[in-house]
Amino acid sequence: MTDNTNVETQRLETKAGGSVGAAFEEFMRAFEAYKDTNDERLSELERRSSSDPLIDDKLARLDRALDETKRVADRLAVKAQRPHLVGGEIETAAVREHRRAFDDYVRKGETANLSRLEAKALAVTTNSGADGGYLVPPETERAVISALKDISPIRSIASVRQVSGSVFKKPFATSGFATGWVAETAARTQTNTPALAELAFPTMELYAMPAATATLLDDSAVNIDEWIAEEVRDTFAQQEGTAFVSGDGTNKPKGFLDYTKVADGSWSWGNIGFIKTGVDGGFPATNPADKLIDLIYTLKSGYRAGGTFVFNRGTQAAIRKMKDEDGNYVWQPASAAGEPSLLMGYPVVESEDMPAIATDSFSVAFGDFRRGYLIVDRVGIRVLRDPYSSKPYVLFYTTKRVGGGVQDFNAIKLLKFEE
Repeated sequence: MTDNTNVETQRLETKAGGSVGAAFEEFMRAFEAYKDTNDERLSELERRSSSDPLIDDKLARLDRALDETKRVADRLAVKAQRPHLVGGEIETAAVREHRRAFDDYVRKGETANLSRLEAKALAVTTNSGADGGYLVPPETERAVISALKDISPIRSIASVRQVSGSVFKKPFATSGFATGWVAETAARTQTNTPALAELAFPTMELYAMPAATATLLDDSAVNIDEWIAEEVRDTFAQQEGTAFVSGDGTNKPKGFLDYTKVADGSWSWGNIGFIKTGVDGGFPATNPADKLIDLIYTLKSGYRAGGTFVFNRGTQAAIRKMKDEDGNYVWQPASAAGEPSLLMGYPVVESEDMPAIATDSFSVAFGDFRRGYLIVDRVGIRVLRDPYSSKPYVLFYTTKRVGGGVQDFNAIKLLKFEE
């Protein structure tokens, strides 16, 4: 995020006064101004066969403002809903003891209590202790995972499973059971045994390394658990988001765009199906929204019910200008802060890791990602304290293990910008 964007975000948050309602009202005003300006642009095109550059520039500025006001409204909504680490839950003696021991380790480097607690809980593995770090308290792990769901676009719509091992294996049937109709007293023939295969989702190590000063660690008013959670969650979310979309599966999850892609008419299991726009690097000039309708109906009805569009900000800007045959915008703003915008009645998730519109690009994805993409989290986030590598700062090498990949190849389809 650029410095200018950060300044604009802070200005909008200040203007809203921390109020979710005020921020959402600003978003709706921006959308109305956007529609009015785009209607003016379309009228110019009809009268002169070209648009006024001043109107185009205004529309681009409104488009950026629309994105930013929505981002601010969503951020304030998340802040309002985010619980504190303890969050009013009943804190057991064991959890309290672990949190105190972890605090001593982070602030002072004392390891004796943490080592004893992890040994007692049989949580010590071959890469733990002084070599692999120590487990953060459970409430800190929950805070990080909860924040990742709010920030990471694909994690917010995919299936997520926690495991204790390094690999999650999921069997699936490549051929169904034999079935048929039979009379009440007729003999039943033996059914065929289905052929089974296995999908494996290994977990890979994701790390962040926040740095702290001695002053921060000595300040008893600073909640160290919250500080670590806040420092690592954005880094984790950014790296995860890229991997879930385009990761190659080597030391990272395998993104849904990295699988073999085939024309939907030739689709087979193990591939991701796509349809073409019919135009290199763009939508058709006439009825461009029809291609989005075609994409929706490449999915079987059972998957369409849970469908979500995924594309980046630039693609969303292009789609926002589209209208249906009745003159209605196909893109509609969210009904409330924290809710997704809608495209033809389906939720929209904006992921900057999706490719921009270009010749042969796969810039729009649609599918039931809950059924189609699986994220595997290995239980436990570890922290290794390093006071030596970057004196006078103390580094905290923080790691979590996560994997991901497509689990149902029926559930995700792509739009390819090709003739």
